[in-house]
Amino acid sequence: MLTAILAVAGYLAGSMPWGYWLVGVFRGEDVRTKGSGNIGATNVWRVYGRTLGIPAVLLDTAKGFVPALVATLLVGHGAGVVAGAAAMLGHWRPLFLGFRRGGKMVATAGGAFLGVAPLVGLAGAGVWLVVFAAGRYASVASMSAAASLALWAWLLGYPWPVIAFGCFAGVGVILLHRANIRRLLHGQENRFRLRPGGPSSAASP
Repeated sequence: MLTAILAVAGYLAGSMPWGYWLVGVFRGEDVRTKGSGNIGATNVWRVYGRTLGIPAVLLDTAKGFVPALVATLLVGHGAGVVAGAAAMLGHWRPLFLGFRRGGKMVATAGGAFLGVAPLVGLAGAGVWLVVFAAGRYASVASMSAAASLALWAWLLGYPWPVIAFGCFAGVGVILLHRANIRRLLHGQENRFRLRPGGPSSAASP
């Protein structure tokens, strides 16, 4: 019963569309009409810069981290995985936006792993930073980091629920980047800029 309650709490936390709310409060605009139309932190950063992008990253990460950490501490890794996965699902199909399309789960997945398996989360973040620094494609960095999670969980000796969670997260993130993959194959994916504006604001990883 406790695990079920934690899963519901994780979904509700994940459903908080922070990118959408931040842009609405501070700019009076709907981020879904800007850039790629995605509510995730990357699109917020692309369009509005780091002033809103950094808070969006931190809040999207926190909504995966807190439920996963609390569930892991209260019950164990299995419950942490369930709560973290629920937060990711909430970010993808948020209750507070009528279950319409949300974000691509990258920051929320990272937060969930930091909560349930910190070493895996840190290793995944390291992969993201290295790949991003090499090519400045946030989509490639996100998919590479997500795809590495199960391997890190196995190498670092985490139990099978964490390894399975890594597989789930990797597949989920890659599937939600299908449009980015098509753009990459056609040479149309734009490199990320740290400042808003310019052609790179048209596409989101």
